[in-house]
Amino acid sequence: MRILVTGASGYVGKHVVKELINKGHQVLVVDKKNYFKSSGQLTIIKEEIFSGDPDVFNKMGKPDSMIHLAWSNGFQHNHDCHVLALREHYTFIRDMLKGGLKQFVGMGTMHEVGFWEGCIDDDTPTNPASMYGIAKNDVRQFARLLAREYGATYQWIRAFYITGDDENNHSVFTKIIGSSNAGETSFPFTSGKNKYDFIDIKDLAKQIVAVTEQTEVNGIINCCSGVAVSLGKRAEQFIHENNLSIRLEYNAFPDRPYDSREVWGDNTKISEVLSRQHQG
Repeated sequence: MRILVTGASGYVGKHVVKELINKGHQVLVVDKKNYFKSSGQLTIIKEEIFSGDPDVFNKMGKPDSMIHLAWSNGFQHNHDCHVLALREHYTFIRDMLKGGLKQFVGMGTMHEVGFWEGCIDDDTPTNPASMYGIAKNDVRQFARLLAREYGATYQWIRAFYITGDDENNHSVFTKIIGSSNAGETSFPFTSGKNKYDFIDIKDLAKQIVAVTEQTEVNGIINCCSGVAVSLGKRAEQFIHENNLSIRLEYNAFPDRPYDSREVWGDNTKISEVLSRQHQG
């Protein structure tokens, strides 16, 4: 397949591109950080995705599919940029589909749902409680309508709590590493009781690529483990796995009011995708 990846040099994008190349696809990357070098399988696109150019599909190399990962300040949940960029995302996605794109794969987040207790599936109502969640949910909705209008396959990857490559993901695990490297012996933490669906970045990349390689399973697809684990337990495990000489100082910070106490993704669809892949 000829697949365009926006945000290719970002935290998730780098792993997705590597997996696509490993699977033998022709990959087109939009790389603002000059992270990649052209090769037989990889072509670097120098065009700006948010230029507003109506001919953007041709400028992006006429891909069969697009994995749209490009996003700014994803770890700053209430930054104004999330909502201010909506018009640019709309115009880009519309013009890609209008130009001839046949498969749109968008990167979503559990933050679209907002505060929720229990399992998140396709029918879980969305009530985002951050600017990041609001913006992602808006992109999800208008991308679905645009894909329907232009007759394209629409797949929305809903990610949960991503771990791995921890020096680059700006998560609490990144901060734990930083404190340990600085010689700190304790790390201020929340209660650690909230339970989330954790997935390693390499496993997430494999799931995203598996979704893109087929079109039978579409709509919202939770890319997740399907299991909820407490943040405290996962952090303690992380400290042990990395042989860090630091302990968690529980209840130093309050839990964020918009974070769910226990939430996980329904992995029925991604399990079907992976099963089809193995059978193939």
